[in-house]
Amino acid sequence: MAAETRRTNEEILINVMPRETRVAVVENGVLQEIFIERQRKRGLVGNIYKGRVSRVLPGMEAAFVDIGLERAAFLHVSDIRIDEIEDSGSGPANRFLAIADLIHEGQEVVVQVIKDPIGTKGARLTTHATLPSRFLVFLPDSRVEGVSVKIDDEAERQRLKDIVSVFRAEFGGGYIVRTAAEGMEPWALRADMQFLQRLWDSIQERIKDMNGIGVIYEDLPLVLRILRDFVGADVEKVRVDSRETCDHLLRFAEKFIPEMLPSIEYYPGERPIFDLYNIEDEIQRGLSRKVPLKSGGYLIIDQTEAMTTIDVNTGAYVGHRNLEETIFKTNLEAAQAIARQLCLRNLGGIIILDFIDMASQEHQQAVLRALEKHLEKDRAKSHISQVSALGLVEMTRKRIRESLEQVLCEPCPQCMGRGTVKTVETVCYEIFRELLRESRQYEARQFLVLASQEVVDRMLDEESTSLAELQELIGVPIKFQAEQLYAQEQYDVVLM
Repeated sequence: MAAETRRTNEEILINVMPRETRVAVVENGVLQEIFIERQRKRGLVGNIYKGRVSRVLPGMEAAFVDIGLERAAFLHVSDIRIDEIEDSGSGPANRFLAIADLIHEGQEVVVQVIKDPIGTKGARLTTHATLPSRFLVFLPDSRVEGVSVKIDDEAERQRLKDIVSVFRAEFGGGYIVRTAAEGMEPWALRADMQFLQRLWDSIQERIKDMNGIGVIYEDLPLVLRILRDFVGADVEKVRVDSRETCDHLLRFAEKFIPEMLPSIEYYPGERPIFDLYNIEDEIQRGLSRKVPLKSGGYLIIDQTEAMTTIDVNTGAYVGHRNLEETIFKTNLEAAQAIARQLCLRNLGGIIILDFIDMASQEHQQAVLRALEKHLEKDRAKSHISQVSALGLVEMTRKRIRESLEQVLCEPCPQCMGRGTVKTVETVCYEIFRELLRESRQYEARQFLVLASQEVVDRMLDEESTSLAELQELIGVPIKFQAEQLYAQEQYDVVLM
């Protein structure tokens, strides 16, 4: 069973530019995930800071913490560690306490980023620090002994738990065994524990020595995180187009992941590395609203701040048997495409899926099972609900970093992110109302209207009769001047 859910024939391509690094995860020749890190905007997840509470919000049971970033970060009461209560064995009792009882304005706190700043929201914080390594995640303030749910062989799960239990007595803290640890020897896990304990000791020293707010510990850069978190038995090649970065990866692998050394290679080709599997084209398609399906159907993906909606359509697909079968086949294909798009675009939060309505309960369940199966390979946690009374599937996917669209794009300066612009006709009528308003407030010998070429053309052509009537009404001549740099909605009325 475990073998069925693993990725096979994976290849990792790393494109390095002076100020940008891109990593593509390719499975069987098809792009599955893309990671982008820019020098001026590196990801913050995993970083540990010493911060100062700038504001406590009792109504939200949260606080804003200044950690030296552009925007204050957000700390919820449920993410605050309480040593004496947790040690008593009573569980996460802080959910019953008020935020004002735990922290106060001006207090210094040590926090870790668990979610990058997204849009207008600041970073999300926790005081429960975690440190990942190749095989383990270390929880310094816990006594947890857990195993990744992706290791589903019970005998192997118990073996790993027993190993961790034995060594934990030596090192302390809590540990979660990662998927990469499956089949590993006890000495490898112990080495990881020793490394994590030394790292945590050095972090505690920095905390004591540091005055004021700022970063205490930064997680690895993208290329090393990829090697640590993503590389496993299924990865055949790690190709990088920078000799310097390749050497850096080889040194890192030699020290921490020696079994990966044969897989890492420098790509010297003249053809750009991302052209090997048409990755540039895939990235462009990942920014499009419309995603075509092989059958002729298509998806429409709309991303907003509140949620993402995905609509499934049959399009040109007419099927071969009957309508119900056509709808079922389209929805099954869409389930696979949706799972891939969620990973590729890194869509998170609330996601609403509008599959084509299916009369058969059996078909509905089959589509949900297909969606769940395809999402098993997703590294982000997700939860899928049943089909609602309106025929919609509601799901959530953990959002840790910005989506592909948020990383690569910004709101359109013409429509300001609405996705639409006012028609030329609408703008003309707005100008008419503005001219009438200005004529009643000011005495002018003449009005000059600056607008886009399209608006001016319509005013002097289709709206010429209305324009003449307005001039007669206000008793002031109106001149027009086309401005090439004006957007369709932009105009100015100047008094002469």
